[in-house]
Amino acid sequence: MDALWAEGWRHFGVYFFRYSRLGNNHVLPLRVRLADHTPSRSQRRALKKNLDLQLKLQPAFVNGEVEALFARHRTRFTHNVPESIYNFISRRPAYIPCRCHSLTLYHQNRLVGISYLDEGEQATSSVYQCFDPAYTKRSLGILMLVHSIELSRAWGKAYYYPGYAYQEPSEYDYKKRLGALEYFDWQGNWLKFEAGPPGRALFTNIELPTT
Repeated sequence: MDALWAEGWRHFGVYFFRYSRLGNNHVLPLRVRLADHTPSRSQRRALKKNLDLQLKLQPAFVNGEVEALFARHRTRFTHNVPESIYNFISRRPAYIPCRCHSLTLYHQNRLVGISYLDEGEQATSSVYQCFDPAYTKRSLGILMLVHSIELSRAWGKAYYYPGYAYQEPSEYDYKKRLGALEYFDWQGNWLKFEAGPPGRALFTNIELPTT
């Protein structure tokens, strides 16, 4: 998995994929250099406002409660609405296609968020996460990313892969603000990512393929 992630590969369930273009967007695989990461002000705020939530780490699983959470989560979308949580994870997610963990968030014994985190020898990678739309103001998406980063550092990993963003502004721009980021240039190199103004980024020596 470490070798695949380092070449820009990701997976949903047992389906592996990578692509440098999606429509008119140039795809940017991202990773966090864990030794250099320091939580930003917004990340610290997300942690502080959710001190009343309980975080649990378990082998990756799906049950009725998770499927109900996914059903609520999918109401947030108006297009490309996912049909099932199994669009993203396998039927045996704890070990197929690799070791995977569930980071779950509970509020007053109610499941409000879940994130699936793959573990390699040198890195971790987020597969998918969903949360209850009723908790949107709590920034649970950012919270689960921060917990994934902290957990990966505690395990002694070198990198955390949060997934793709685009070179162009998009709904994935929140990943560009994680800090201590590198991006894959599709030429076999990971280069330092420097964030610019909101929705923009500054790149060095990037030559994205046209196909």
